[in-house]
Amino acid sequence: MPKLTLVIPVYNESRQLEEVVRLLMNSPCPIEREWIFVDDESKDGSRDILRRLRDEFGFTLLEQTPNQGKGAAVIRGIRESTGDFVVIQDADFEYDPNDIPSLLQPLLEGRADVVYGSRFKSSHQVRRTYHYFVNRFLTILSNLMSGIYLTDMETCYKLFRAEILKPMKLQSKRFGIEVEFTAYVAKTRARVYELPISYFPRTRLQGKKINWKDGVAALVHLVRFNWMTGIDDAFDLRKLPTKYFPSDR
Repeated sequence: MPKLTLVIPVYNESRQLEEVVRLLMNSPCPIEREWIFVDDESKDGSRDILRRLRDEFGFTLLEQTPNQGKGAAVIRGIRESTGDFVVIQDADFEYDPNDIPSLLQPLLEGRADVVYGSRFKSSHQVRRTYHYFVNRFLTILSNLMSGIYLTDMETCYKLFRAEILKPMKLQSKRFGIEVEFTAYVAKTRARVYELPISYFPRTRLQGKKINWKDGVAALVHLVRFNWMTGIDDAFDLRKLPTKYFPSDR
């Protein structure tokens, strides 16, 4: 039976963290799951909540010290994962874990190697103007630089076969991890799917952490990881199955 690993980075999410964890634990999934929470040195009691819930639910809790950023937490979670498939899950209510089974299906059926959950594909939900246009702009640039056409490059919901994800030499400490994932996938022969998902955006007052500085940094990451990083620097090729190698190798 295949297994799905969910990597959940956590930083200062105490207000709704217990409710989020219980929602995740009770969400549907057609295969076995492994839960890896990575607390990035929260200062609001999130770590204590996770320690208590770990005893109840038996998930893995990794504790980062000092605070290093979302990307660093995600990279550590990926390194510790043991599932056949891996997905990143935010520790809030923006993404609906009930969407995961439909995103997982193309992987289980052998039709895809990476599946993106798009917040903008076939969706009629009203968006927040600033974040909508920033995300669309960055996605367009990513499409032009990577050669992969997506509607939502910045989505959190990216499901990978572990065999293509774990050999990645990921470097981004903060939100640039989303750009890096896509740039590296584009260097391979991976089959990429994109399916619609639900999305419930929160505001900065509700705890949203990404800001305009991360948008500017994303422009630098787009150039760096798409044009200045070759496949030899993006992957440990000794661990990457040859079926993913580009045709010119």
